[in-house]
Amino acid sequence: MKYCKKCLQPDTRPGIKFDENQICYACKYEDKKNKYIDWTKREAELKEIASWAKKEANKRNTYDAVIGVSGGKDSTFQAIYAKEKLGLNVLLVNSTPDCITEIGRHNLDNLANWGFDLIQMRPNPKICKKLAKESFYRFGNIVKPSEYCLWASAYIIADKFNIPLIIQGENAVQTLGTANTAQEDNSDAFGVVNLNTLGGCRAKDLCFDDITLKDLFMYEFPDIEKCRAKGIKAIYLQSYAKEWSQIKNASFSIARGLWCRDREDLHDLGRYRRYNSLDSDFALVNQMIKYYKFGFGITTDEACYDIREGYLTREDAIWLINEYDGKCGEQYIEQFCKYINITKDEFWNVVDTFVNKKLFTKIGQGIYRKNFTVGEDFDERNI
Repeated sequence: MKYCKKCLQPDTRPGIKFDENQICYACKYEDKKNKYIDWTKREAELKEIASWAKKEANKRNTYDAVIGVSGGKDSTFQAIYAKEKLGLNVLLVNSTPDCITEIGRHNLDNLANWGFDLIQMRPNPKICKKLAKESFYRFGNIVKPSEYCLWASAYIIADKFNIPLIIQGENAVQTLGTANTAQEDNSDAFGVVNLNTLGGCRAKDLCFDDITLKDLFMYEFPDIEKCRAKGIKAIYLQSYAKEWSQIKNASFSIARGLWCRDREDLHDLGRYRRYNSLDSDFALVNQMIKYYKFGFGITTDEACYDIREGYLTREDAIWLINEYDGKCGEQYIEQFCKYINITKDEFWNVVDTFVNKKLFTKIGQGIYRKNFTVGEDFDERNI
């Protein structure tokens, strides 16, 4: 395992790319963003797109734009930015996760109350549960199926309502550096289907046992070329708005009523920021499993964002990663086990099949020792 020399991005992330100096492409993008992008020109381009969307919407008798939202920091910023700064008539669409949290419900209502029409799509809970269990056993990823619904929802509604513009927020290729999955500087958000978790976003990949395509309409991404032929555009707001960032989006949204996880222990959350993964507790469990699979979790992601934006030194970030990364409260693990009807012993037996044994040594049920030092390149031959 090797780390980016600027941040703490490990090369175990699927799709990651380093340059010849062992710098990740997320750091390279941050440098480009600060030094070389003409943001005045980008903003003018965005206003032209918004003007086009308004004209098209008038012709089609529909909304100007659609945004998929969870009610979290990023989607709150997207929606209000589109409404207040671009003057767009926006339709919000939410794919409601099974077992949505109280915080998640509040944040969704809070966002709608800023003056939006909102469509809530709730996939069949029985199907959700079956898919979560199957995905856990097959991929070691309990939220993979729900990601299909989450990402596909805005595209499905744009297609059905003939809405000209889809506004996504973050381009993961830029902020995570996964340049091996798509073009790094591409504002076309139809490329979202190439993200590692989605892998094409084909509902047929989720079919098993008695679950057929007829059960999975909300999981199927519409045909991209047909959407283009209908005159639908999809963009990443991050590519046009200089102010886009994790911390700025959070501050913006908290000032407008966003609730965070203020009452929980950070060790239980496995992170040091309280404004991520607000609508589902299962995401907390999933990040722990990711940590054991790849040697990093959400704390590493948060720290890398903060290093690039100048909020943390690399040394301080290493301390935070050692303190919080890969942690998860027992209550969240128990909640997931109850949800898919398995014991905690069975849970850990399944997790163990996905643990990277080069990076971790098992010393007890659900207890692993790291074989690597955060921030230092690791050679498994030295174990």
